[in-house]
Amino acid sequence: MPEPSTTRRPAPPDAPTGLAALTAGQLLTGYASGAFSPVEATRAVLERAELAQRTVNAFVRIDAEQALEQAESATERWRRGEPAGLLDGVPVTVKDILLQRGGPTLRGSWAISEHGPWKEDAPAVARLREHGAVLLGKTTTPEFGWKGVTDSPRHGATGNPHDPARTAGGSSGGSAAAVALGAGPLSLGTDGGGSVRIPAAFCGIFALKPTYGRVPIYPASAFGTLAHVGPMTADAADAALLMDVVCGPDARDWSQLGPAPGSYREGLSGGVAGLRVAYSPDFGGRVRVDPAVAAAVRRSVDLLAELGAHVEEADPDFPDPVEPFHVLWFSGAARVTESFTEQQRARMDPGLAEICREGAGYSALDYLAAVDVRMALGRHMGAFHERYDLLVTPTLPGTAFGIGREVPEGSGLTRWTGWTPFTYPFNMTQQPAASVPCGADAAGLPVGVQLVAARHEDALVLRAAHALLAATAR
Repeated sequence: MPEPSTTRRPAPPDAPTGLAALTAGQLLTGYASGAFSPVEATRAVLERAELAQRTVNAFVRIDAEQALEQAESATERWRRGEPAGLLDGVPVTVKDILLQRGGPTLRGSWAISEHGPWKEDAPAVARLREHGAVLLGKTTTPEFGWKGVTDSPRHGATGNPHDPARTAGGSSGGSAAAVALGAGPLSLGTDGGGSVRIPAAFCGIFALKPTYGRVPIYPASAFGTLAHVGPMTADAADAALLMDVVCGPDARDWSQLGPAPGSYREGLSGGVAGLRVAYSPDFGGRVRVDPAVAAAVRRSVDLLAELGAHVEEADPDFPDPVEPFHVLWFSGAARVTESFTEQQRARMDPGLAEICREGAGYSALDYLAAVDVRMALGRHMGAFHERYDLLVTPTLPGTAFGIGREVPEGSGLTRWTGWTPFTYPFNMTQQPAASVPCGADAAGLPVGVQLVAARHEDALVLRAAHALLAATAR
């Protein structure tokens, strides 16, 4: 990808150390043994949250006082040997798209008033509370999560932890930056076209877009059944832990899948031996992939083969669904903003305003034609996964580019979908897909490899990612 246009680069923050560097699983082990407490861990990650805010603008709000109160309660429960749930005392951040009781959810837009009452949690946030999580604060998003980078008129741009002059990606960029910088080991993001996977790849963390409906959503997204809620974490084990918490049913989501079929953590250890893996390096030559990205992804594919998977180069061989995706995406954006006043429209992200105007011009027949393409693509991928357990691709064709841009400088592209060809198709099909950190380019910018499985095979994606990360760490 081209270099950022700015010549002055702020220094990246130091990597987290001490308690802020621990995974959620490691924190829980420490709490159980008495080695340290939730209060100590929360103080450590709050320091990192303040650093993340100063250096890359990862937060809309840091709730330090509330977090310490929750941590003190968790510490007392651990002292009694009575933890409240699977995440008792673990610091978690939440993307500012999801409702969180007691504070505003502004979605990066000046059109939303801070004044409440804010009385409801989104389903996944409600599950966090039930399991004793410490809620650190809300992370940044582009306006209504509309694009693959994180900047908004209301909250500014979020930089990359590895080079703050570059983007963190989006739309869950604040969450990815927070996890990468040790500002809480777990975060909840949303993904309508790659929005947990894109920033995970750019920031060097793990993220899973679960099968649609596996994590309940409320209120329903303006982008309909393209939008998923998913975990953003340091590794697959933490993601499995978070999935065991947030996948509980919620009556407010009519499209939920109901209880998960079992514990995702218990399914991590199966490895990849015998799995049939299709490796598509560039979607049949359709995508130009940076050589450093291609090499890092290839190493991951070779490692899967060394671990016993049956790997062959095979493309899913479908036409690029970008135009039907735009019909669904842009019309959703138009719907969420249709009641805006002229004054509110004047303060919108200009790119969002453009796609809203385009989306408002589509007909019902245009929309239904896009749905037809979507259904055909779903059937196609269903047949593909009768032959292959996993599809492996790069998460993105390049590494992070200059901050404050929708597309890489000099690319000739106009919309964010132009540089995310590997992610949005699997929102169309509702399949589980994860971005797994797999290396870096010559500038030290992270690279992600994407693992995709058939619908409902979330456990398989997590298991394969866990095996790959464990082997990489050896």
